[in-house]
Amino acid sequence: MIAPFPYFGGKSAIASVVWQALGPVPNYVEPFAGSLAVLLARPDSHRWWDRMETVNDADGYVSNFWRAVRAAPDEVARWADWIVSENDLHARHAWLVAQKQRLVSRLEGDPDFYDAKIAGWWVWGICQWIGGGWCSGRGPWHQVEGEMVNGASGDGVWRQRPHLGRGHGINRQLPHLGRGRGINRKLPHLSGGQGHCAAWSAHLQDMMQRLSDRLRRVWVCSGDWSRVCGPAPTEHCGVTGVFLDPPYAQTERDPDIYSVETSVSAAVREWALERGDNPLYRIALCGYQGEHDMPPSWTVYRWKSVRGYAFQGMEGSRGRANRDRETVWFSPHCLGLDRVVQLHLPLE
Repeated sequence: MIAPFPYFGGKSAIASVVWQALGPVPNYVEPFAGSLAVLLARPDSHRWWDRMETVNDADGYVSNFWRAVRAAPDEVARWADWIVSENDLHARHAWLVAQKQRLVSRLEGDPDFYDAKIAGWWVWGICQWIGGGWCSGRGPWHQVEGEMVNGASGDGVWRQRPHLGRGHGINRQLPHLGRGRGINRKLPHLSGGQGHCAAWSAHLQDMMQRLSDRLRRVWVCSGDWSRVCGPAPTEHCGVTGVFLDPPYAQTERDPDIYSVETSVSAAVREWALERGDNPLYRIALCGYQGEHDMPPSWTVYRWKSVRGYAFQGMEGSRGRANRDRETVWFSPHCLGLDRVVQLHLPLE
């Protein structure tokens, strides 16, 4: 399974390598959830009765989407089922940004809270948005009494003509009109005399329901990464696989890539180093080559990422160069490391 939206830094390309190293762990923790590329690629996902899984993200929109899909997939599909429209894109963007503070406080205060409308509009919009900054709140335009106003206080959005050149991409932009673009890039199968709209709606509902089924026994948390990395959600549950994919260090990348900017790369590395020799932990730490100084007992796997069209404008020349620096460090108690090393050698 894959996420129904594009996400910068997703690790779907190496998910199989990660699971080869973690093995069929009874407990799995992913503190930086994003698109859940690794969780959704778990090969033994059918064995739900003998495992625990916990995911978390500091971005409230991301956490809310996965919570809402888990609890109310049909509602999320209904709110996400809309035409590609530039005016709607910017009006909904401003509305979403205005909900940010309320959304985050409710997510952190109530583990059962979700908002299906925010989830549906968020995923609908991010699938049309080219570049970074979706729902980041970094912009001068605000929604005030139903109108877009420049210079009001609080978080806002950008409102500008599309930028198709090099740099950080576009903010107030035209919707992406590439072939098959939408919440899912596959067009629905038209059969039984159904109209195109009805078939698409059914396709969208089916996809959200399948994601809901997969997440049924997954704990979806929202907030700081360390909240799900204490002893209770990890080693107290037995052998634990931890997939650490923190935001790349700010000194290693272009700014404004993430909607929630944090400087946790070094702290995550220290957490991993303190637990690397513990047999109860199998840890995969992601970053750029040279970003983390790990002991020789850790296995290094390098790979080259492939960025889609949606991210070409936001990366800049530095971001494109970083594609060759993608690295995963595996702790000493990970499994199958002999095969990981073999896969690593051709890239050296």
